[in-house]
Amino acid sequence: MRVEIWSDIACPWCYIGKARFEKGLAGFAHRDDVEVVHRSFELDPGRAKGDTEQVIDMLAQKYGRTPDEARSMEANVAANARAEGLGYRTEGRDHGSTFDIHRLLHLARARGRQDELLDLAYRANFAEDRSVFDDAVLLDLAVEAGLDADEARAVLADPEAYADEVRADEREASELGANAVPFFVFDRRYGISGGQPAEVFAQALEQAWKDRPVTAAADAAACDADGACAVPGAAARNA
Repeated sequence: MRVEIWSDIACPWCYIGKARFEKGLAGFAHRDDVEVVHRSFELDPGRAKGDTEQVIDMLAQKYGRTPDEARSMEANVAANARAEGLGYRTEGRDHGSTFDIHRLLHLARARGRQDELLDLAYRANFAEDRSVFDDAVLLDLAVEAGLDADEARAVLADPEAYADEVRADEREASELGANAVPFFVFDRRYGISGGQPAEVFAQALEQAWKDRPVTAAADAAACDADGACAVPGAAARNA
């Protein structure tokens, strides 16, 4: 069974949602038969590389709030993150284009190190005093995740490297009706939006496993069971 997760490094609920999903997966009896694939989604796709600002300022402007109200919003998210055992800095974080991070994550997927790089990037962005919008930091994270430094450096130097893969993920998210992240798709048949509790993910895994299509004979047709959270237009297809 495959679970695909559309997310963005700049999204705190993606950070929290990943931790909650993994808790749900940890208790799933068939967890060793689940392939998890992380897909690209930019919350701020129009932002240019190098155009960064403080998260508090960005939130205040985006939602029409005062800086103090933006800090209160961050405090609420931080409480949720810490409840999952995650570190979270409410001050001093910056916000910028995540396109290069997504390109590196596609390289990491090709080298079997995607989950490692994603965890490191989340931690750097939300819990550590390291800017993921700095190429030097991204290169360090790539090496920490087990990627070759020269290969990662070449990807960062070439703005078209893995760019098509990022854009393809984003087009696919739109086709699936995903306009917010995190967005979880189970076997291209069920979808869950948001950083839901671990119990919700556990239930979704059980339901998706139960409803897997089974072919009775080589040429026999199989009927899929209907269920909640069907993903519009999510016909099964190979990635």
